[in-house]
Amino acid sequence: MSSFHDLLMTWPAERRRAVVESISTDQVQRALHKDSLSPTDFLALLSPCAAEHLEAIAQRAHALTLQYFGHAVNLFTPLYISDVCTTQCRYCGFNARNQQKRTHLSPEAAAAEAKLLHDQGHRHLLLLTGDAPKLSSPAYLGEVVERIKPLFASVGIEVYALTEEEYAMLVAKGVDSMTMFQETYDPALYAWLHPVGPKHDYRFRLDAPQRAAKAGMRSVGVGALLGLTPFEQDTFATGLHAWWLERNYPGVDIGLSIPRICPHEGSFEVQHAVDDRHFVQYVMALRCFLPRCSITCSTRESAVMRDHLIPLGVTRVSAGVSTAVGGRATQEASPTGQFEITDHRSLPEMIAAIRAIGYQAVIKDWEDPTASSAATACA
Repeated sequence: MSSFHDLLMTWPAERRRAVVESISTDQVQRALHKDSLSPTDFLALLSPCAAEHLEAIAQRAHALTLQYFGHAVNLFTPLYISDVCTTQCRYCGFNARNQQKRTHLSPEAAAAEAKLLHDQGHRHLLLLTGDAPKLSSPAYLGEVVERIKPLFASVGIEVYALTEEEYAMLVAKGVDSMTMFQETYDPALYAWLHPVGPKHDYRFRLDAPQRAAKAGMRSVGVGALLGLTPFEQDTFATGLHAWWLERNYPGVDIGLSIPRICPHEGSFEVQHAVDDRHFVQYVMALRCFLPRCSITCSTRESAVMRDHLIPLGVTRVSAGVSTAVGGRATQEASPTGQFEITDHRSLPEMIAAIRAIGYQAVIKDWEDPTASSAATACA
């Protein structure tokens, strides 16, 4: 298939519901004994029938996590460099209609913030902006990356959807990973949730991970915002998206993020809140379906939840997090963040917590060979 959209269209919401309703206990048990799971097997592990097999699913997920990742847990931290946004996402604190002070860091200010994070011990950095392509332009992002890349083993981006040429330019500047949340894979709901702004283009956003992979990005991550659709809908589509990318771009590391909606500036009524049991079931089903994919759990989740998810499939967590722009090393600072974080642990505290449960906290697992001379000069 030429794009993930082609595959997704073969799995409309009605088909997903019908398959889930037809799943039997025997199908769940068979899925747990397969070396390689099909999309239908994945749906079986997401289904209500799987609820009585959660212990067996947990054991399988734990075994696969150890097999492919050992006891390693990668650490990173986000750096928000702009919350100026032209999109009116109904569920987001950066919504352009929200009346709040906005902050856009200059490349110099962004570099100062990044330097402080480097001095704290961080080596994997994720840059985030609002959806404002003219202000937070690819050229602006490239300038920020050029300034901070010598300090970090890995610089990733979580920004608006870019063209393949723009991704390639950022790769040349030093970006090696991208994360793109589709938010929801339901086109009609997506249109309602994003009524105004460049993010309104569902298909352009859906194809962004593929464009990034084609542009030479080392790592590509996908995810949906849990709570927007019934449980089996976006959870399945997210896993299917990662599965398709893994099969079509075998040289690219594919990852998943698992965010649940958190409180934020503004108001939004969550129609399909995902409770803790279903959330854990989702993580374990993902690990069984996609044993080689990394799974990231952010500070939207509590310290207790994040610690308990590590043995069940989570391989990447953030530490020392702020979702506001600025304020670490500069006077420029937004008074509010994109959403409220739940786990406030610093990098040393996160390392200690990971070690306490018998795992190894990995600060650096990647070195860009083209950046070694620049890093030496900057040291």
